[in-house]
Amino acid sequence: MAKEKILVVDDEEDIIELVRFNLSKDGYRIDSSLTGEDALKKVRSDTFDLIILDLMLPGIDGLEVTRKLRDNPKTRSVPIVMLTAKGEEPDIVAGLELGADDYITKPFSPRILIARVRAVLRRKTTEPIDQKTVIRIYDFEINSGTRGVTVGGRPIELTYTEFQVLFNLARRPGWVFTRTQIVDAVRGDDYPVTDRSVDVQIVGLRKKLGDHGKYIETVRGVGYRFRESL
Repeated sequence: MAKEKILVVDDEEDIIELVRFNLSKDGYRIDSSLTGEDALKKVRSDTFDLIILDLMLPGIDGLEVTRKLRDNPKTRSVPIVMLTAKGEEPDIVAGLELGADDYITKPFSPRILIARVRAVLRRKTTEPIDQKTVIRIYDFEINSGTRGVTVGGRPIELTYTEFQVLFNLARRPGWVFTRTQIVDAVRGDDYPVTDRSVDVQIVGLRKKLGDHGKYIETVRGVGYRFRESL
């Protein structure tokens, strides 16, 4: 059976060919676009299981492409992996906040790219959803079935990863999670990750929670926890 179909969007043909070569060897079907406009045209007429997206594109840039994909009901749930030379924290936070499922900076390892693609697609197809678990703590209500989060009655829109981080921290208040444990809970233990990528997720999550971001505490040298009490 043919593997999933992936759209690679990058204005550098050499990058497209490198990605195509490595993912095709792994059995994936690859299409490509050199511009954001062409990518949006293709997703309107075809169906893709995942999109690998550069940020620095001529015309419509990658962030705007992401925004349009997330605003469209047809493409809202299609996983997006950003593959870009823009590796500063504000760029990563912006991409994740718009709804990217992962963020890889150039230059990149093809083996890590393949592992991340596998992880994102595996999560999409096999992720168990417990419709019954609702966490109510302080002003938070976190529903694992609907992936809905409200704080003081106000809905908060989170990415998949941000939700998983919050859910796993909040269900064990006071418990300190190492970065590795957070990764295991969110992605699985074979997901290649750095401490910084966990930290970036926490930064984005705290920003969205506003004043309630204080409930997510940094435990220096160890990891993070959901505050047991104020």
